[in-house]
Amino acid sequence: MAAIVSVLITFLALFGAPLFVIILSAAMLGFYFSDIPLTVIVVEIYRLVDTPLLLALPLFTFAGYLLAESNLSSRLVRLTQVFLGWLPGGLAVVAFITCAFFTAFTGASGVTIVAVGALLYPALVEAGYKDKFSLGLVTTSGSLGLLLAPSLPLILYGVIVQQMNLPNSFTIQELFIAGILPALLMIVLLTAYSIWSNRGQTIVRGTFTRHDAIEAVLAAKWEIPLPLVILGGIYSGFFAISEAAAVTAFYVLIVEVFILKEVKFTALSKVVREAMVMVGGILLILGVSLAFTNFLIDAEIPQQLFELISFYIKDKITFLIVLNVVLLALGAILDIFSALVIMIPLIVPVAMRFGIDPVHLGIIFLANMQIGYFTPPIGMNLFIASFRFKRSITELYQATIPFMFVLLFALAIITYVPAVSLVFLDR
Repeated sequence: MAAIVSVLITFLALFGAPLFVIILSAAMLGFYFSDIPLTVIVVEIYRLVDTPLLLALPLFTFAGYLLAESNLSSRLVRLTQVFLGWLPGGLAVVAFITCAFFTAFTGASGVTIVAVGALLYPALVEAGYKDKFSLGLVTTSGSLGLLLAPSLPLILYGVIVQQMNLPNSFTIQELFIAGILPALLMIVLLTAYSIWSNRGQTIVRGTFTRHDAIEAVLAAKWEIPLPLVILGGIYSGFFAISEAAAVTAFYVLIVEVFILKEVKFTALSKVVREAMVMVGGILLILGVSLAFTNFLIDAEIPQQLFELISFYIKDKITFLIVLNVVLLALGAILDIFSALVIMIPLIVPVAMRFGIDPVHLGIIFLANMQIGYFTPPIGMNLFIASFRFKRSITELYQATIPFMFVLLFALAIITYVPAVSLVFLDR
């Protein structure tokens, strides 16, 4: 009977059934044949609802959708171009930092490519950067901010792991701090590659003038305090994550709707609906996934998986190599939220048995997902960029591969030098 139902669930997955249906079906099947009451699923969903930290997800998502709907992208490009455009590789640095900031706050790399990439791509070409280089840069930069607060995947990883009640727990603030140096490492290495790749090219650099700087600061005067106050409050401990999310949502709503009036009041219901549809999908998948996680723990699946893996893999280094390969493949075929809720319950207990810190593991996981967004053949950002810039997928493959190798080098450092993630933490 169990085999027949398992085959049926597999067929549902192959024919495109919603992910939450597949996970819920698997959880119900496991509980049914383990003689565990199915009410456990309801209890797990209620436990999720009762998690104070979860409030941050809809609030940060709402703020991100509002920012994406506004003209923040153009003001952000102008601000970074004035202050950084005069540096060697200046416009490339502008692109990396702007995309990282925009993705961190909006939580959507595809939106970054469409909104920010559309501004940066012609500017890069006009400044003298090669067309293929510019195309690869804006495609790969779209996911750079996933390691920076208040990135939704960072928060979601923290929520999932904390619900597992594992030893060596951590706070979301620690996770936010852990992502700073790895993100900076990626930006620095990409900048170095950009300068080296365009050697011999005549690149037009921007010039810093006091007049332009004042104008750019005044244009972005309402957004500039946002990262300073919110992230400063989080890192200093003045704000809890949920409080920071509430302040962010309220501040962005007042600024974009009532002060700048870039998001019309009549369009607010549409923004709320789109944001909450996304949040609802995440929470539905997360709720049933936690129920499935409960089954996995009761059935000792992680322990059995560890025993199976340790039969072939004897040390942490080899495990991390295999883990990176698997995560890169998953990042290319799954969206980041699905990958998190499916894989984290399996990976975290096994990784901790190999002596890997869960905070370090979270940074490794998200760094892989970030690269997976543009990993051939089916990375999501490749198709978004292909549609946005009217280029063939094969052109995108050729344009992004050099950047992928640079980020793989950064990933290797992040993976095998835990201090890059943990140096500021007492772990």
